[in-house]
Amino acid sequence: MAEKSEDRIIFTKKMKQEYKILLPMMLPIHFNIINKLLLLEGYQTELLDTVGNDIVQEGLKGVHNDTCYPALLVIGQLINAVKSGKYDMNKVALLITQTGGGCRASNYIHLLRKALKHNNLGHIPVISLNLSGLEKNPGFKLKLPLIIKMVYGVAYGDMLMWLSNQTRPYEINKGESDLLVKKWEHLLTEEFINPINLRMNKVVDNLSLIVKEFAEIKLSGEKKKKVGIVGEIYIKYSPLGNNNLEDFLLNENCEVIVPGLMDFLIFKADNRMVDIEIFGGKRIKYKIIKWLEDFFIKMQNQMIKAIKENSSFRTVAQFKTLKSLVKDYVGHGNRMGEGWLLTGEMLELINMGINNIICTQPFSCLPNHIVGKGMIRKIKDNNSDANIVAIDYDPGATKINQENRIKLMLANAEE
Repeated sequence: MAEKSEDRIIFTKKMKQEYKILLPMMLPIHFNIINKLLLLEGYQTELLDTVGNDIVQEGLKGVHNDTCYPALLVIGQLINAVKSGKYDMNKVALLITQTGGGCRASNYIHLLRKALKHNNLGHIPVISLNLSGLEKNPGFKLKLPLIIKMVYGVAYGDMLMWLSNQTRPYEINKGESDLLVKKWEHLLTEEFINPINLRMNKVVDNLSLIVKEFAEIKLSGEKKKKVGIVGEIYIKYSPLGNNNLEDFLLNENCEVIVPGLMDFLIFKADNRMVDIEIFGGKRIKYKIIKWLEDFFIKMQNQMIKAIKENSSFRTVAQFKTLKSLVKDYVGHGNRMGEGWLLTGEMLELINMGINNIICTQPFSCLPNHIVGKGMIRKIKDNNSDANIVAIDYDPGATKINQENRIKLMLANAEE
């Protein structure tokens, strides 16, 4: 019989050996790499790549449509997978992130358990992936060595995403960028088998090699509209969440620019330090978080250095620069959802000369309406060339309406 605690099923050490853990998809490149790391830690994980309206409908059955759209999609994807018949109902577990902040994302896990019970699947364990100590399971632990490996995975994912986005629209030999991404995904996950390859110096060498290989791709040199994508983290990155927005923009003859995940990791660590500075807290906690933030920043600086030394590709700003951009817009204590980072990403894109920006957000996501849509007027007042459109995503929003609004923004870009 499954072990229970506080009305939830505990994921035990025995389950680690026997249960398949299903992971929802958000960032295809990053999550494929992280999934491999979890497999090497002995977890029987599987990353879901399912798409389609069935996921939305399943989400609507288990989660009312006033709930955050990312929650509806993640829960719908997980429940849809469990009910597909592909997995042993008595040997499957689900993993979902839990932020611990003021965002509704902290409550996704409870909505998922409620949806499971509604489908008579309440015996399935749900694992919380969090760094806040919210829920603990003996069979799933995020120890420091695994966290460090995951950060390396994020660095690799960001690098492959940045470079492929800069080459894919211009490549002479179509498909070359995607083949190179797949090649490096395979090489990196094979390297992970040997722990020596998951050390900083090896990661730095690999980052330089990745840049050099992408720099060898033959490009046409033609001019295309550059469009940045910012917004709520799931909708910004997930093709399921944003109706394949990146593919749509490519078909509209655009180059797509998407900020990396490393900024978000640094932002979350920085938040906790700011909280302690403003509200007080334990000094030891501050020192631990400061160590994590310094490690994240060091990794990001190595990524920037690899690009600058080995290519002419565009790179991102250092986090301290990004943070300084928002000083006349929002305070650094504004951290709900994407907080000041969302405003900062729009300003960073404009500083890079990328004035066309799509701000993606789940309908009714209050933090994003404040730091996203709420900042657009002020950003435009201070940057006359800024061409920004906010697009809402939810079960009732039609793809054709979203794309028509984006086409209008692109028409404004041409003018």
